[in-house]
Amino acid sequence: MGRYGECGGLVAASIRAWALAGLLLGCLPVQATVYVLPNPDDEVVGEDQSVETVYEDTLYDLARRFSLGSEELIRVNAGIDPWLPGAGRQILVPGRHILPPGPREGIVVNLPEHRLYYYPKARRGEPRVVITYPVSIGKMDWRTPIGVTRVIQKEKNPVWYPPESVRKEHAAEGDPLPARVPSGPNNPLGLFAMRLAAGNGTYMIHGTNNPIAVGLAVTHGCIRMYPEDVSQLFPMIPVGTMVRLINEPVKVAWVDGQLLLEAHPPVDAQGQSFEPDVDQFADLLRSAVGDSTVAINWDYARDVLRKADGVLAVVGLEADLSALSADESPQP
Repeated sequence: MGRYGECGGLVAASIRAWALAGLLLGCLPVQATVYVLPNPDDEVVGEDQSVETVYEDTLYDLARRFSLGSEELIRVNAGIDPWLPGAGRQILVPGRHILPPGPREGIVVNLPEHRLYYYPKARRGEPRVVITYPVSIGKMDWRTPIGVTRVIQKEKNPVWYPPESVRKEHAAEGDPLPARVPSGPNNPLGLFAMRLAAGNGTYMIHGTNNPIAVGLAVTHGCIRMYPEDVSQLFPMIPVGTMVRLINEPVKVAWVDGQLLLEAHPPVDAQGQSFEPDVDQFADLLRSAVGDSTVAINWDYARDVLRKADGVLAVVGLEADLSALSADESPQP
């Protein structure tokens, strides 16, 4: 780890078409991050799977291999030593995601999820796709701004100029920073950076020299990615791309008569996690269900909320009232 490490399914034919089109997708991880959306209203992508460890595995290595943040994998495999899981252990790899609410355009970063979604413009005659990566976000009082912004600059081999506030923090801890950190292994921005209009251009989506921390609230407001992920995303993003930063710890989807719930530890404006709010789920539930009649297992739903491990769960089923007589109809 460098000294300045605290800074700021898949359709193969579609992937081949993208590569031929010059989008430079590069070498994808085992758990592919590119998903085809055959229908514009599709709400869920990916799949969960189970893998068996070998002796050399750590959960940090597996998280990176399967395009997950380290905490994502550790949280759903509670009780397993992340450094020494041992050989022959069955590890749950959570790969299903409910797409975040709002416009499917440009880049969307859901802060509680520690995940970035990119929606490229669809090519004529081809289905839309979404590309998703784990990210790190701001911690404590280093706030990652919420709202709509855009990419205003792209930099290869960026030089890092630590903000005065960051230099003061390090100086107070006895670890003074230089005014300028050149590109290289000690540069916490990695090899690629995309500057955002938010915060007068001080916020960026960038790589890292500390990939083990991807998925944690450890950056000074910036959005940090695995080196291989940012190198894949960087050439696809034109300057001017819209970036929407959202705070949606609870996502729901109504799919084929099933009500799906995905919950993540909520974060406040300072990037700190706090206890999930069951009332928030109830509001989202009403919006998702609409006029449908649904049977909900509330005890299970609350348990899923409390765990907030990001694993999709079926918490409700559509009720078929056509076979019921008036006397048998469910009461409010």
